[in-house]
Amino acid sequence: MDLLANLATGFAVAGTPINLLYAFIGCLLGTLIGVLPGIGPVATIAMLLPATYALPPESALIMLAGIYYGAQYGGSTTAILVNLPGESSSVVTTLDGYQMARQGRAGPALAAAGLGSFFAGCVGTLLLAGFAAPLSDMAFAFGPAEYCSLMVVGLVGAVVLASGSLLKAIAMIILGLLLGLVGTDVNSGLSRFSMDIPELTDGIGFVAVAMGLFGYAEIITNLAKSETDREVFTAKVQGLMPTAEDFRQMWPAVLRGTALGSVLGVLPGGGAVLASFAAYTLEKKIKLKAGEVPLGEGNIRGVASPESANNAGAQTSFIPLLTLGIPPNAVMALMVGAMTIHNIQPGPQVMTVNPELFWGLIVSMWIGNLMLIILNLPMIGVWIKLLTVPYHYMFPAIVLFCAIGVYTTNNSTFDIGLVALFGLAGYIFLELGCEPAPLLLGFILGPMMEEYLKRALKLARGDWSVFISRPLSAALLAVAVMLLALVLLPAIKSKREEAFVED
Repeated sequence: MDLLANLATGFAVAGTPINLLYAFIGCLLGTLIGVLPGIGPVATIAMLLPATYALPPESALIMLAGIYYGAQYGGSTTAILVNLPGESSSVVTTLDGYQMARQGRAGPALAAAGLGSFFAGCVGTLLLAGFAAPLSDMAFAFGPAEYCSLMVVGLVGAVVLASGSLLKAIAMIILGLLLGLVGTDVNSGLSRFSMDIPELTDGIGFVAVAMGLFGYAEIITNLAKSETDREVFTAKVQGLMPTAEDFRQMWPAVLRGTALGSVLGVLPGGGAVLASFAAYTLEKKIKLKAGEVPLGEGNIRGVASPESANNAGAQTSFIPLLTLGIPPNAVMALMVGAMTIHNIQPGPQVMTVNPELFWGLIVSMWIGNLMLIILNLPMIGVWIKLLTVPYHYMFPAIVLFCAIGVYTTNNSTFDIGLVALFGLAGYIFLELGCEPAPLLLGFILGPMMEEYLKRALKLARGDWSVFISRPLSAALLAVAVMLLALVLLPAIKSKREEAFVED
């Protein structure tokens, strides 16, 4: 009964005309930000933060939250249509979503992403409403050792994720880890591998790496071909909605992705990113049905599951913010800033001291998810029109948007040159048959793993046994070993070769 009373309070707050308007503005802005390559929710929320000074705290947070999960929806659009992941959680969507677009199935891919995101978002919000307090206890069980072990599982999962040569996948992960070392060491404050270039003292930006490896590399690859051989898949789009067979394949994947995302999104430290990679890894381990397209070649499960996972994770990532005051990612850190602007202390007391804010925000997520599905599904045809633009107009526009997006992140022309460099590197990787996705995961998880490793060893006074003496950490490392066994044991490796095309 308490839950029903609390939800009634939330509907009374979120259902006011002014808050409905701000929820719609947030969702619309978020979708547009996701669709435009190179412009992410972090930069947008940072730019709009001063605009929230004059708003009531409930309206401000409702609008900023709408931008966040709206960008999760919109990010899949460019990932599917033009192979550009705007957010780290959209990287996996490119693997099958872009292949579906090339096969003329961009409509079903976008619909699968939208419907999966809607379902997962609703479930994630329901979990946030019903289990915020118990789930926050789960985050308390994670110390530095557990987080480090979790990152190890993520990196090993990237090896399982990669189709093709295991050696190339491992090499790409190591390269990603090395790139993640560039910048200033958090603990010592010393600059590492920056080569006395001031712009590298803060490290290499994710946007520059992602845009280069995926966007520019794809453009260079296409331009390297003759006009007759160039991939022009713009006129082959058939049908905007998934078929009955697509629905049969995608719904179990949506359920699996939602379950994974709901659990991993609670964990501070990039849980939503891990969720999308973990969901795709899980789909790769499920045996293909007769006549089903392999994952990585345009399987709808490869779109539905990770998109569901990252949206469920986006909703449940509010749990550590609202219950513990711990921001699990950069966007949540900006939400903490928005709360402090309005003299609200993030943490367990939010539920008791500011119940209108807490429950109003939760109910606004339900309303926002409904707004997003209404905004996105009827507009699938509009996004498909992007594919009808001739390629000689399309690629300069993509290059321009990427350049603008990268420049606005740090207002630095150096980053534009960095994107071009990674674009060239991405083209070389593609020519050598190396997947860029494991490199990007290593780049994202490497710095976090290093930080937690150092923190765990400091607390344990240099005793490495802390990683196996703590039960949860030991269990996570055991999972990592089991995943390695899945791809390295000869008996299992032969089965892997049946599912994946080995180089």
